[in-house]
Amino acid sequence: MTKIDSPTLPRGTPAWDVARLYPAQGYWDEGDYLELNRNTNHLVEFSDGKIEVLEMPTRSHQRIVLYLYSLLNAFVVAGDLGEVIIAPYPVRLWTSKFREPDIIFMLSRHSDRLGENFARGADLVVEVVSDDRHRDFETKRKEYARAKIAEYWIVDPRERQVTVLKLSQKRYVCHGVFEAGERAASFLLAGFEVDVTRLFAAARGRRGRAG
Repeated sequence: MTKIDSPTLPRGTPAWDVARLYPAQGYWDEGDYLELNRNTNHLVEFSDGKIEVLEMPTRSHQRIVLYLYSLLNAFVVAGDLGEVIIAPYPVRLWTSKFREPDIIFMLSRHSDRLGENFARGADLVVEVVSDDRHRDFETKRKEYARAKIAEYWIVDPRERQVTVLKLSQKRYVCHGVFEAGERAASFLLAGFEVDVTRLFAAARGRRGRAG
């Protein structure tokens, strides 16, 4: 390994020289990204030669993810429909584009797309909206449609809404926007529904009967 010389810096200064061990932005490839992803506890996405380090999720965010996962996984297992996986687990949308949805579902007939280190696409993805609302509502909506993911759930804790989008030809159309007192319903998985009131109660740690 080549030694990198740098001046002595005071304690607490970021170890900038470590960055020199990795490609510059714009020059990453899939191998570089996957190697980094195996050796970090951060959520990292890859887009057009650049890495994007995501903020670590909050406690309420994870409560929502786990609540949804428990419902979706139980439904899928009961019907032997496929497999549900939560982040961190990268999804390769196309060459040089990896995202980390909060939850992905893959139908049994597409199980060969689930690799050990990443998935090649998905049949359904879920994103719990963070501070960067444009990313989930606009950027990823276009990307997931381009990747031909049949259904996209956007869970919005701020507005207490669940938007379910279904793929129609090459773009998403709204299957439904569901609020408190309603049940968010899947188009792809007939019969799968989520009580929106209970979903957002789970974010506050309130444990009602799942459904």
